[in-house]
Amino acid sequence: MKEWYQMTGDEALEALHASREGLTGDGAKQALERFGPNALKEGKKETVLQVFLSQFKDLMVIILIIAAAISMMTGDVESTLVIFAVLILNAVLGTVQHVKAQKSLDALKALSSPTAKVLRDGERIEIDSKDVVPGDIFIAEAGDLIVADGRILENYSLQVNESSLTGESTNVDKGDEALEGEKALADRKNMVYSGALVTYGRAVILVTETGMNTEIGKIATLMNETKEKRTPLQRNLDDFSKKLATAILIISAVVFALGVFRHMAVLDALLFAVALAVAAIPEALSSIVTIVQAMGTQKMAKQNAVIKKLAAVESLGSVSVICSDKTGTLTQNKMTVQQVYVGGRVLEPGEMDMTQKTHRYLLFDAVLANDSTISDGKGIGDPTEYALLELYDRVRKEAPDGDLLIPYEDLREDLARSEEVPFDSDRKLMSTKHMIEGVNTVFTKGAVDVLLGRCDRIRMSDGDIRPVTEEIRAAIAAQNQAFSENGLRVLAFAYKESDEVLNLDTEYHYTFLGLISEMDPPREESKLAVQHASEAGIRTIMITGDHKVTATAIAKQIGIFRDGDIAVTGMELDAMTDQELDGKIERISVYARVSPENKIRIVDAWQRKGRIVSMTGDGVNDAPALKKADIGVAMGITGTEVSKDAASMILEDDNFATIIKAVANGRTIFDNIRNAVLYLLSGNLSAIIVVLLTSLMALPIPFQPVQLLFINLVTDSLPALAIGMEPGAEDVLKRKPRDPDAGIMDGTFAKWMILQGGLISVVVFAAYQIGLAENPAMACSLAFLTLTCARLLHGFNCRGRNSIFRLGFRRNWYSLLAFGAGVILVLLVSLTTVGRMLFSVSYLNPAHVGYIAGLALIPTVIIQIVKIVMENRR
Repeated sequence: MKEWYQMTGDEALEALHASREGLTGDGAKQALERFGPNALKEGKKETVLQVFLSQFKDLMVIILIIAAAISMMTGDVESTLVIFAVLILNAVLGTVQHVKAQKSLDALKALSSPTAKVLRDGERIEIDSKDVVPGDIFIAEAGDLIVADGRILENYSLQVNESSLTGESTNVDKGDEALEGEKALADRKNMVYSGALVTYGRAVILVTETGMNTEIGKIATLMNETKEKRTPLQRNLDDFSKKLATAILIISAVVFALGVFRHMAVLDALLFAVALAVAAIPEALSSIVTIVQAMGTQKMAKQNAVIKKLAAVESLGSVSVICSDKTGTLTQNKMTVQQVYVGGRVLEPGEMDMTQKTHRYLLFDAVLANDSTISDGKGIGDPTEYALLELYDRVRKEAPDGDLLIPYEDLREDLARSEEVPFDSDRKLMSTKHMIEGVNTVFTKGAVDVLLGRCDRIRMSDGDIRPVTEEIRAAIAAQNQAFSENGLRVLAFAYKESDEVLNLDTEYHYTFLGLISEMDPPREESKLAVQHASEAGIRTIMITGDHKVTATAIAKQIGIFRDGDIAVTGMELDAMTDQELDGKIERISVYARVSPENKIRIVDAWQRKGRIVSMTGDGVNDAPALKKADIGVAMGITGTEVSKDAASMILEDDNFATIIKAVANGRTIFDNIRNAVLYLLSGNLSAIIVVLLTSLMALPIPFQPVQLLFINLVTDSLPALAIGMEPGAEDVLKRKPRDPDAGIMDGTFAKWMILQGGLISVVVFAAYQIGLAENPAMACSLAFLTLTCARLLHGFNCRGRNSIFRLGFRRNWYSLLAFGAGVILVLLVSLTTVGRMLFSVSYLNPAHVGYIAGLALIPTVIIQIVKIVMENRR
């Protein structure tokens, strides 16, 4: 069976058993029962309770729940309450983020118009859009939203904005003739699609598809089938948590067994083993990760990057491919006149000479044969046309002889139209007639190939009018080709003085005036941003609904398309197998005229290569790919609600350069999270080593369970959060993207963790031995306070790979505040009667305080010396 766009109007009517008078009431009812309502179906959603409960599936969380249950059985209510409070807070945060993120289909449904004008029983009526069925005759007029997919039967200069579906930035001229061969969605000129907006003209349309069978419906299906990928950090933390939990369970079991072997009461041995597990498990880790990511989102928001999903913050640091839309992201999303060809010469707009009638008439033509306007600095109408008005205003204001021109509104009033032939997509021309100095003058603009063929003469800059010879015709065609190869959209302009009635039969025998080239120019900062991305090891790919020539020209200017690269269209991509695409994808820099399925396929291909992919977009057609990508980035200004809801990040300024800033922030956040994890694990390792040593040596326990809880709450939280606030390193965008498969705990990380944890455990064990010479209670007190102070100082060590002298204190005041707050809490615990009673701390004399301070400082001094030596080597 032919596609709808390949059929004639009568063939389409016959295929649906419909007529130009519309369906009957009974026929419409039967069709509604057969095809169902014209609405989108929602995918199955998890309830809020299901989402909340899913937050407790993590192995580390399960262990903590078991530990809390045992603590409750042993009467340790404080530990139980603290653990459950942390777990519930994390679950609530995760649930809120999840619920906020699942709105894409609701936004898609909101695109449907509430009513539609159709013919039923030969009469024009308004019905709810959900009641529209295949076979209906739909009447579309300027300002209407298309409510279903349809084949145009009668076209009256219809123009439609399909940018949300096709990605093409300009309005599309429609027709009603059947098309031959396969056509991409954006090239099906005799079709309209649900969600598109009628900007000009009107048409009679046969509804061919409704509901989930429309192009928007296909996108909704893709949205339901597309699963979001877990971020690299989520995968790393999951893997890391499983390994850490297993190790901690084994160590706790060994400690429990040793306690029983040493004839401790079973319940006491179990309580201490549980306390050790709780102390060893960094339950604050998920909270700290969440808070650090949240702080990062606030910083990004100030830079116009709004993060919707906290986990996406860290993924930005691993991005190695950015698939960027062209219009509005890399470009200004505004058609602008570039150069003018007049009198056989290419001029910049500011070089036009208003004393020359040829130049003046060219501008008159641009303004008068034009239906757009500018209101409050904003263009209304076709972007191509109001770019011509901006050219006129620019020349009027900037040219030395610009005072020869009056404001375009006054020009239109003084030279009012007496006759016109509106633009038609078939003939590709627009003509208007005006009385100028007592002479009827016709101005026409349109496609170069069409208008040039209707010109007999050409007006030169000096006013000389010559016949259009083959040589002149070839020169004009060559200039048009040169403009087009640079991605410029070209319009031709001509005029004639004639008293004939202006109609389709008299649009001939013109005098050629010139060519005006336009384009949506690149943003000034785009080229530098692409360069920065390249230096950061990030490949930028352009994916657009525009034509290949235009896209490639822009990509060359920005630095995306380089020697050896290739550009492909959506249809060429469809013809490739996955193996062929995998073989070519490293060389493809530009994808043009793409479909939603194409975009998902491109993301898939890069992800098969192990790349972390960011995809930008603003339209309905972008939503599935935004959801599929590791980081979906929607446009805040031009983006549809669908794209914004499907994305992980929204650019408030629609600027590609903002993505690169966000990548730098993402890398910084991952560095900080990694450093915070190093801080937590090295500190916890030191406690585990001391407990194991004392257990193996049959010595009294070094820490009371309540002391371990204090260490967990104070020294785990405050310095770790301060580390998370560390500003980014200067070379953050000079590094290559982080390998998403590389775990947090690589070889270097493990070495530092063992070195730092080992050093702290040595001084803590030394303090324990000093106290043990007096009594077991003093041994516990000195070990506890030395560990606490050593870990507070250790927060400075974990701020970055450089020494504290190079990092400086002013860069991160949070680290000083965390240290100060920790010291105050330690003093309250050790020097006040209530503190000593609650945390089982013995009375300390000055010598004890000296031991604690001196021993706690030793690990930091050694670590800083090692860092200084390494800095000098680098």
